[in-house]
Amino acid sequence: MADDGIRPEELPPEDASGAFAIRERDSPIPPAAEPSALPEAAPAGTPVEAGDVELLLFSDLAAVELLWRASEDQASRTFFQSFAWLQAWQAHVGTRTGTSPVIVAGRHPDGTVLFILPLAVERRRGLRYLTFLGADLCDYNAPLLHRAFSAMVDASAFSVLWPRILVRLRGDLRFGFDVVDLPKMPERVDGQRNPLMGLTRQPNPSGAHLARLSGSWDEFYERKRSAATRRTERKQLRQLAKLGEVRFVDQLEGEERTRTLDVLFEQKAQSFARMGVPNIFKRPGYSELFRAFATDPACRHLVHLSRLEVGPTIAAASIGFTACSCYYLVLSSYDGGAMARVGPGRAHLQELLRFAIRSGIDVFDFTIGDELYKEDWSDARLTLYDHLSAANLQGALAVGLIAGFRTTKRAIKQNATLWRLFSSGRSRLGAIRSGKLRAASQSDAVENTTGEIDA
Repeated sequence: MADDGIRPEELPPEDASGAFAIRERDSPIPPAAEPSALPEAAPAGTPVEAGDVELLLFSDLAAVELLWRASEDQASRTFFQSFAWLQAWQAHVGTRTGTSPVIVAGRHPDGTVLFILPLAVERRRGLRYLTFLGADLCDYNAPLLHRAFSAMVDASAFSVLWPRILVRLRGDLRFGFDVVDLPKMPERVDGQRNPLMGLTRQPNPSGAHLARLSGSWDEFYERKRSAATRRTERKQLRQLAKLGEVRFVDQLEGEERTRTLDVLFEQKAQSFARMGVPNIFKRPGYSELFRAFATDPACRHLVHLSRLEVGPTIAAASIGFTACSCYYLVLSSYDGGAMARVGPGRAHLQELLRFAIRSGIDVFDFTIGDELYKEDWSDARLTLYDHLSAANLQGALAVGLIAGFRTTKRAIKQNATLWRLFSSGRSRLGAIRSGKLRAASQSDAVENTTGEIDA
């Protein structure tokens, strides 16, 4: 390992706020500015050298909140780098799993925050993993970047900064790790190249899909659906209306908000059972996180909770997040009974797209996953990347196993025939376990012929 001028034992002690500054020895860096006094931008076209970037390390989210929130509105990021979301994840999931936040901020000599890297150390099967905070429930993992990051930071700077970050973490007993696992990284962050793309990486088993919105809903709909498909969907909507009045409802308060969440979780549980996969909402803190976030008044501007009613029945439901003129469809569900034959999930999705267009949103992001219905509406498929590396021998063994598993998984998921066979077998195995083979087979037939949203 190269000597970069500071040994781990020479790190300054952590202060009362839970942060300590990491600097080059004798670097002429001025005292930290208060976050509220940070300038909006460093001089564009004046790249900063790696040695002049001040690194700040935070072990406590409360200590970094002011700095993060002050930078958030001006940053290139996705919703999943919102402080409110990651704070809620840590409160409901991270604290239950023993996850320790490790937030790294890089600051220009003039005080401008160049980037915030939301990392964490978590334990899995006896090993310590350095990963992204909330990585399991973040569809995109990335740093927050200043809007002019690409102009202000020399292209090679991050490749120098990253090893130094690792050295600092290894030198702190709280943040020791065996494996570096950075999954689901987009190549670009709101138009800027993700600096973590300079690390060794492999494609994630799953991609993501997004649609660019323009014009009116009618214009968008005509571009995306053929005349024959539009006729079929209008027919299905009429059939749906025969079962009861069809209403799209997104003004939900109090008990109705809670009831919508209950139905969404139950419908998702049934969908997971049909697919033969574990119910993620049985994991510690998952349902509590979504409930708390969706009902927190302070987060209401970030959350769009909606449902499609057919008569007295909640036929479909969803949670969407909004940030940076983008609508992220995070959770969606539909009634998998007889009503599924006339497409409540599809009808609900169209209402969500109509809502996004009416609200002036630029991009509708279907997030991670390669379900067929996403391809019908999307303009682009995003490749996401994983970085895996080992810090010691134990980590090297784990990395070998993880890399092999993910390579195999991607080979299956990206081959339509193999994925269809795997999904069918998994669904049947799940049905056998639950004693519902016949019901599952019928549900499979419905989903394959109607293209319903099922995840």
